[in-house]
Amino acid sequence: MQLALNHICAPKLSLEAFFAMSRRLGVEAVEIRNDIPDVVNSHAPGEVRRAASEAGVRIVSINALYPFNVWSGDLPDRARALADYAAECGAEALVMCPLNDGTRIAQGDLVHALGEMAGVLRERGLAGLVEPLGFPISSLRRKAEALAAIDVAGGDDVYRLLHDTFHHHLAGETAFFPERTGLVHISGLTDPGVRVEDMLDAHRVLVDGADRLENLPQLRALLAAGYAGPVSFEPFASEVHDLDDPEAALRATMEFVTSGVTEAA
Repeated sequence: MQLALNHICAPKLSLEAFFAMSRRLGVEAVEIRNDIPDVVNSHAPGEVRRAASEAGVRIVSINALYPFNVWSGDLPDRARALADYAAECGAEALVMCPLNDGTRIAQGDLVHALGEMAGVLRERGLAGLVEPLGFPISSLRRKAEALAAIDVAGGDDVYRLLHDTFHHHLAGETAFFPERTGLVHISGLTDPGVRVEDMLDAHRVLVDGADRLENLPQLRALLAAGYAGPVSFEPFASEVHDLDDPEAALRATMEFVTSGVTEAA
């Protein structure tokens, strides 16, 4: 299992400190962001490329283009700018998230957006990681729907799914598509009082034995079916972001996940 780290694991660390921590933890695959923390709008792409090279890490993705499925207004320009940045900083892919405000997006509009974005990605040698969001208000909740639109758009050469264990659980999904998955995000949820339909990013912590999202069974299913890509930790909860020693906490959750998957195998 190839572990990766998303910068949101320790957003208070500088880019260089995050890369250095990743290497101390034995991780070479990392993700940077344009929100928490906003690396894209605070660092020149060449600076990011140099820092990654010096640390010996590979940038598997930038999080995220939003809302990728509404190809209007300033989105085309933002998409091209973010893709330019990704190519210049050495990132391999862009994470693409759908509109998440309760607005319904027609399948035809989704297909159109995927078709337009495919050209942007191909021109720059990037992959697009389409991440369905399982929230009840999301305009794209399930992976099968995303794949159907990708196929209609003729984008199989450039698009892969992003399987997020949190969103897989929220959407009530049971199907796995390992052969079409390019990245897996994992996070835990341990609050026993929150209902599934009320689960939010703020509840997402590091994975441990109290996890309610079935991270380990999801990972076992993906790996058993042939998934061999990165598995990246992506906690959103403030209690994780505020940890005095994020490195120790990440080491513990990495050991828990690795041993849990290995023991089952």
